[in-house]
Amino acid sequence: MKTLTEFKASLNLEEPIAGLNVQLRSLWYDGKGDWRRAHAGVDHLADQASAWVHGYLHRKEGDIWNADYWYKKAQQTRPNISLEEEWEQLVLQFLD
Repeated sequence: MKTLTEFKASLNLEEPIAGLNVQLRSLWYDGKGDWRRAHAGVDHLADQASAWVHGYLHRKEGDIWNADYWYKKAQQTRPNISLEEEWEQLVLQFLD
């Protein structure tokens, strides 16, 4: 999978495509509306990429203090864009 369009199309499937990295798998579940499963995929990880997704998920949840904690761990700043835009930017980041 190489494009945002392909990734979005895969949301029509029952399960994520094999071979997705953990960040994309988490974003896939979030795209399907399964926040809990998306969060479980990155909650136990300490790398910067997973922390970035973790921050986004807590922002989506409305837990801004916790989101900011994870953005900081990812060496990112909480963006001032819509959640949909951030989701797309994250997918594009991890597709590369």
